[in-house]
This record gives sequence, structure tokens and C-alpha cells, in this order.
Amino acid sequence: MKQRFRFPSLVFIAAVIVLTSCSKTNKEGRFIPKTAAVAVIVNGKSFSAKLPWEEVKQNELFEQLYSDSSLEAYVKTALENPENTGIDTKKNLFFFVEKDSTGGYVAFEGTIKDAAKFKQFSSSVTKATESEKGGIHFLSNEKITASWDKEKFVIVVDAPEMNDQNKPGASSVKRDIVAVAGGIYSLSESNSLAKDEKFTTLVGSKGDVHFWMNIGALSSGNARNFSMEMLNLNKLSEGSFITGVANFENGRIDMDIRSYSGKEMTDINKKFSDAKLNTDMIKRIPSKDVAVLAAISFKPEGLREFIKLTGLEGFINLGAGQLGFTFDDFIKANKGDILFYVSDIKKDSAGKMGMNALFTASIGDKNSFGKLMAAGNKFLSKEKMGATTPVFFYNRSDNYFALGTEKLSVDKYISTANNNSFDFIDKASGSTSLFYLNFKTLMTGFNNQLATDSLDNIVFQTTINTWENLIATGGGFKDGATTQHIEINLADKSTNSLKQLNKYLGILGSIQQQKKLKREKWMSDATSENDPSESVSQEEKKSK
Repeated sequence: MKQRFRFPSLVFIAAVIVLTSCSKTNKEGRFIPKTAAVAVIVNGKSFSAKLPWEEVKQNELFEQLYSDSSLEAYVKTALENPENTGIDTKKNLFFFVEKDSTGGYVAFEGTIKDAAKFKQFSSSVTKATESEKGGIHFLSNEKITASWDKEKFVIVVDAPEMNDQNKPGASSVKRDIVAVAGGIYSLSESNSLAKDEKFTTLVGSKGDVHFWMNIGALSSGNARNFSMEMLNLNKLSEGSFITGVANFENGRIDMDIRSYSGKEMTDINKKFSDAKLNTDMIKRIPSKDVAVLAAISFKPEGLREFIKLTGLEGFINLGAGQLGFTFDDFIKANKGDILFYVSDIKKDSAGKMGMNALFTASIGDKNSFGKLMAAGNKFLSKEKMGATTPVFFYNRSDNYFALGTEKLSVDKYISTANNNSFDFIDKASGSTSLFYLNFKTLMTGFNNQLATDSLDNIVFQTTINTWENLIATGGGFKDGATTQHIEINLADKSTNSLKQLNKYLGILGSIQQQKKLKREKWMSDATSENDPSESVSQEEKKSK
């Protein structure tokens, strides 16, 4: 009986192992190096469905560019239809950035639809002679290599300026970009992102755009790295990755972001990231006209562990000691809730721009908070600041401290539980953080500073008629990463956001072109007026 079930059991176990192994791999990262600093995947199929190229061609900026008689023929051909380049625009398109000691390079990959068209287009761009090695074709100049085989293409652009530690002569080190491009075709799976579990999780999420950032690779080669090492700040970048998925929906853009850290930071996040946003602090805001708001709730002990990890505790205690308190006092004084907002942006009776800005924090240990207050009063004493009208006003209760630009708002925030209702509160429920930006309120408040002529006014009106608000919420720690959701809401709820962006950017681009022509004409006229020979020439023309 035992023998009868042994073989099926082994088959089942083998199947589970294979399926589990496959679930941790992906095909999208197969030709992206695992050391890539940045990688972006554009879903060509969904982009084409949501924004057909025929609609892009109706874009005002596109029409101006296409009508430019100085455009080379190959550019016009690509603008007429991107598939004239030989690229399959309905398949995924890949971009990645690789940094190294000599700078870095940027690569663009995708699927070949018509090799002859791709060769013709690439030849026009590079002005190079074709070479071939191992079934891979190359067209290369000093900065760029276009390559392709029967299935895919890889374009590599050298970027030595990526490493800011490069000395003046470093740019003379020539990268063999033909070898780089060829190496991508032969990249082993183990040296690619195909086996990276985080990348697999990323591409497993439905999206129009997927992006990947290797924070450690991005920060490598930067001049500030030495100071980061001195302060142990490299702990923040080592093993850190940010991944994100963006979807263009009707009336909004959705983004889901995951932030991964190294072991020490992950342990801190896992232990202390379950704080929930204090919505009572938001409801106490006395104004409904909120333009910008940022709120976060955290566990103060988590902040202590973070500072210890970075090695900054000694520096902080040194500075705090001069003001009469310790870092421990600061931790005890905080309950872990912070809010900042800006509202009521408008001109006063004298025509001066003003706004109501307020910062507030929840109070933990009252004695420790008293030490912070005493330190603040000492720092902002009249002897140091001068006997002038105060720029900021503050007040406190047993639960909250508030500091703001308007005394009435500060006092009202502290003394009155307004219980105001805001549309974004429900979306922030259960979150650890919230950032809110009302584009229309912000732009309208600064209208007179932004719109200086008729063209500026078109930009202003187009902007406030396109954008509504941005809401970003922190979801805490989940599956090894801290999570965040960003929602950008547009005014038109019935039209896909990608189409709205196309129209908006087209108008802005067209306005910039008109401004450029207007500026060039003004400079030409000014030069003519100041050039005596030009004046004589004009008079001669009139006499004739």
C-alpha cells in the first residue's frame, strides 16, 4: 500500500517545487542586469489601447513639430507611425540605467517587428555602417549603439557623466558600447532580474508602467558617499529598493509603491510601523480651504532606533544639550503624531500674498515636552530675534501643541474640536501617513503671480481645468516592505487620464513654442533698433 502512493507523492512534491520556483522568477527581467540602478517597463499593449497614436497626432505640440520643415525624413517617418521604426509598439518596452566606475549607460529594449525597417531607421540615426557578430547586428557611433537579432532590439547610450566622482579626464575613458549591447543578449539568468523575488512581485502586479529603483546602486559613485560612511548613513541605502506600478484610469492616475530596506531598517520598520493616523488632528483644522496637508503617525521608540542605527544620536545630544534637553526628552515628549497644513492662500487688503500655515504635534510626557518648550523659548528669545512683531504664534493643550502664522487659527485649533469633514479623510483611514495637495486651490491662490500675459493665462486655465488633487497614503509594513498608494485625480472623470495628459502636455508644449518665438522676435527687434547699420538698411529699403 505504501509503495502504491510513493510515486504519485514524489510527482506531487516535484510539481510543488517547480511551481514554487517558477513563482519566484519572471521573464520581464531576463535581459535587465540585476545591478541596474533604474528599470522601467512600459506596457505597450495597454498604452496603445488607452492612447491610440492617432490621438497623439492631434496633440497641438505634435502638430507643430510635424510641420517643422527642418525635421529629417526619418524623424517624420517615426512621428507618422512609430511602427515605421521596426519596433513592435504593442509589446512591452524596457528601459534601464546601469551605473559603474566610469559613469554608466542607458539601455532601451523591446521586440522587433520588422528588422529591415529597424535597420533603416537606426542607420539614419547613427550614420554608421552595419556589423554582425553571432547573429546580432550592430550600428554604432561614439555615443550610441543600436543592435538587433531576429526577436529583439537593444539600444545602448553611453553616459559617463552619471558618476559625479569622475575627474575632468575621466570622460576620455571610452566604453565599448558594442560589447555592452552584445553582453545584454548573453546575460545569464542568475545575473539578471529574472530571479529577483522583489522584481517578480513587481511585474506580477497589473499595470501600465512598472518601475524599479536600486537605491544602493543609484547612490554609488556619488561624492557624498564618504560622509555617508562616516555617519553610518549607508545603512539607509544598502539593500534598499523602491518598486512601483502606475495605472492610467478614467479621471485618475493610481500608483502603488513598495519600499524595501536592508536587514536593520527592515527590522525597525517591521517592529514600529503599525501606528495609525490620528484623524482627530485633521478634523480640528478650522479651515475648509486646505491647499496642502501632510500628516504622519509613528512610534517614537522607532525613531530612537533609527537614529541609533545612523550613528547620529551623539550629534543630536550634543546640540540638544546646549538648549537644555536630551534626545531622550525629545522621544518622551512626542506621542508620535505630526500634522502640517497650508490653507487660505490669498492677498490681504494691502495686496500682499498671505497664507495660513500651521504645524501641530501630539504631546506625550508633559515634563519632557516642557523642556522642549523652554528650549524653544530660549532659542526664539527677544534678545536673539529682536523686539519685532512675531512671525509665528503658538499654543498648547494637554494633548496638542500648535505653531502657526495666524494667532486666531492656532488658538482655535487648540481650543475647539471642530470635527471638520474632508473628502480625503476616508481614504486615509487606517493609514500611517497622508499627503494631500489641492491643485486648484493652490494655483488659484497664486494666480496673480503665475499669469503675467495671455499665454500664461492659457496655461493657468488649462492647469486648473485639468488637475484636481493628489492623495498619498502610507499603508504600513506588509510582506517585507513599507507600502504607499498615490492617487492623482483629474477634473474630467469620464476620460482616461492618459488621454487627458496627452492633451494637457500638448497645450503646454505649444505655449512654450509660442513663447520661444515671441522671445526670439522681441530680441530680433531689439537688436535691429540698436544696430545703426540695420537702421540705414531699413531707410534705404523705404527710399527705393
